[in-house]
Amino acid sequence: MGLRERTRRAVRAELAELALGLFVERGYERTTVEDITAAAGLSRRSFFRYFPTKEDVLFGDVDDLAEQIAEDIRARPGGEDAWACLHAVLRDWEPRIHAAQRELTGLRLIETTPALRARLHQKRDELRGRIAAALQERPGASLDTFTADLLTAAAGAALDAGARAWLRSDGTADRTELIDQAFTLLTPRL
Repeated sequence: MGLRERTRRAVRAELAELALGLFVERGYERTTVEDITAAAGLSRRSFFRYFPTKEDVLFGDVDDLAEQIAEDIRARPGGEDAWACLHAVLRDWEPRIHAAQRELTGLRLIETTPALRARLHQKRDELRGRIAAALQERPGASLDTFTADLLTAAAGAALDAGARAWLRSDGTADRTELIDQAFTLLTPRL
């Protein structure tokens, strides 16, 4: 990664943290892009070079994560069961997925803000589409589209259930154990 990309990522991360603080302090709906740009010392135009929408300031890393997760899925052994592949990759990626969702404060904000929940669902659908496609592209894979979509949706449900249980524990539960438990409970009988 070159200097320009590292700088871009650093600015995006800084804007995201700043925006999250303003959203928590003022409320998501009452915080404008102008508020964020004023606090950051940027123009409105500059903000939109980093994020296409106000909602995306909390989800900016999802697209990069999706492609990296898809690459990891494609790189798994060809003979590995698709569910085991999803479990291994998503278990490994869960801390980074979690970090991209800005910890407890960000997750609570998303859960209580309809516009952010809607954007989260849209981003998750896009991510799941990439993951399902990657499952089908693995060497030796013979999954049909329906099965790839179903397994990916079930894996997403496992991550969601783990995240909600972690939120209910106020961040004290072991997220990896919750993910493992969810994947075990949902193991398909193919």
